[in-house]
Amino acid sequence: MSQSGSQAAAFFQEISQKNTIWYVRDDQGSPAPETSSGARAMPYWSSQARAQRAADIWGAGLRPVSVSLEKWRSKDLADLAEEGYRVGIN
Repeated sequence: MSQSGSQAAAFFQEISQKNTIWYVRDDQGSPAPETSSGARAMPYWSSQARAQRAADIWGAGLRPVSVSLEKWRSKDLADLAEEGYRVGIN
């Protein structure tokens, strides 16, 4: 298995165990960096610690925020797809 494949497997295993997804945001919203194809990607993490590391690196008042796995699957992913966003994990 590739490194990205093993990281993806770990992401999905951890979120299914904890029923929680993490992202980062500030008072204006969440960063959604542009991918090499020009699309925007919304990053998510499988733990608060991983999200906190990203917030510390990106700075600018970002903080980790959690969402339930159910809400992420039923609403957030559909909203992102509708808006043309990709999803980044860990």
